[in-house]
Amino acid sequence: MGASLKTEAVVLRSMRYGEADRILHVYTPNRGRISAIAKGVRKTKSRFGGRLEPFCHVELVLHEGRSDLMTVTGAQAIAPFSRLRSSGAAIDAAARACDAVNRLFGEAEPSEPVFYLLCNEMTLLDADAATHAGLANQLAFRLKLLVAGGFAPYLAACASCGEREHLVGFSGAAGGVVCGSCEGGGFPLAAETHEFLTAALAQPLAQAPPGSERALKQAERAIAETVEHHAHVRLRAASHG
Repeated sequence: MGASLKTEAVVLRSMRYGEADRILHVYTPNRGRISAIAKGVRKTKSRFGGRLEPFCHVELVLHEGRSDLMTVTGAQAIAPFSRLRSSGAAIDAAARACDAVNRLFGEAEPSEPVFYLLCNEMTLLDADAATHAGLANQLAFRLKLLVAGGFAPYLAACASCGEREHLVGFSGAAGGVVCGSCEGGGFPLAAETHEFLTAALAQPLAQAPPGSERALKQAERAIAETVEHHAHVRLRAASHG
């Protein structure tokens, strides 16, 4: 018979399947990423309407059978985030946020902080795309994802030797900033970049700090190298538009 699961979820990705169905990747607070099929969702008179579009925060009822693919049997909108869909920049930022969660947190990797962080990002983009769709916000979101995953870069002292002065580089392999003596395996890091990374981790997502073009590019590289070395995945580049 199978079991029934009722859960909140954010729709990360939606792919066409067959003539009228869609395969969904959704992220849930207690089950992590789940793959499910929504049958008939592409029909004009689908009972799901637009509630299963990417980025939607929904309450799902899922049938769990023998297959790894669950079946959506019910869906109620909690927050459709419809306003963000009127901004190309917000859509792009939302898609990259969902893709980062999809890549970093696989199936059977539940995390309530990740789920609510993603909901927070969608809420900010929906409320004010002009403020929150920029590169600084995207990088702050990714840094907070790394915290949730246990991969946050070490910024208080040299990640190799513990030196607290002359922190002039960043090493993904070492897991954080490095001093002049240990910089060999890393890349040069400006003081303003270090300040951006530290502030982005410390401040709420809604208050992501500004940064110069150089600082943001270096911060993105630091995040990317940290993820590649310690989570063994590659993230899509953040949007610089």
